[in-house]
Amino acid sequence: MVAHLAINIIIFAYCISNASTWAWSKVMFRIDMVEFPIALGIIVFSYTSHIFLPTLEYNLIDRSKFTCMLNWSHVAAALFKSLFGYVGFLTWAEDTEEVITNNLPNPTFKGFVNLILVVKALLSYPLPYYAACEIIEITFFRGRPKTSFPSFWALDGELKVWAIGIRVVVVVFTIMMAISIPHFAILMGLIGSFTGTMLSFIWPCYFHLKIKEGKLEWGDIAYDWFVIFLGFIFGIIGITTSFYALVEAFHIGLPF
Repeated sequence: MVAHLAINIIIFAYCISNASTWAWSKVMFRIDMVEFPIALGIIVFSYTSHIFLPTLEYNLIDRSKFTCMLNWSHVAAALFKSLFGYVGFLTWAEDTEEVITNNLPNPTFKGFVNLILVVKALLSYPLPYYAACEIIEITFFRGRPKTSFPSFWALDGELKVWAIGIRVVVVVFTIMMAISIPHFAILMGLIGSFTGTMLSFIWPCYFHLKIKEGKLEWGDIAYDWFVIFLGFIFGIIGITTSFYALVEAFHIGLPF
């Protein structure tokens, strides 16, 4: 959290310090029908925090405030991301990099900020990592006959050696994915257009309809189906445009 705030403050302060050179003329209030679906996929992907929500709710002191916390967190995140992206574009315009810290001109300063970014990534890793490991354990390793494989845990409550090996494999796999995937922004848009729309639009409404079947007003039902419809539309358009952009990036040899 501290590292994340430090990066945001540094980048934001740098952008503000260059306000005199902001490229106001480059800002255009129009929608690029090719780029927008990719951007939408990235935005949706940045909000796919559903996998962490049960853990967060479980660890709250007052769980009755979970919904309020969730609403205000998403509002604050939306406002900050919009402002951050807008100010960043004003500062660097079309030269804005996928990783915005790469726009910093001084190599030493850039290296320092990227070091903080690495620290932030390392500190942010445990939450999704443990969530992923928990899903793997619940799905495959609860012991027979519940699952096909034996339990991660020994009778004394300690994690088995081979289970530690599986967790190491998860870490190594994610590291290899992170350092080897080219055109990460486009790929993130592609993934976000599929998993993001499913997690953020389609499945929540579908499960809400199923769980509350027979108890919902017609307005709530119509609203859920409308969101599901939007999810399918956004997903199909985003997947198509992102896949096309990814193919084009490889075809013309854009730098990774």
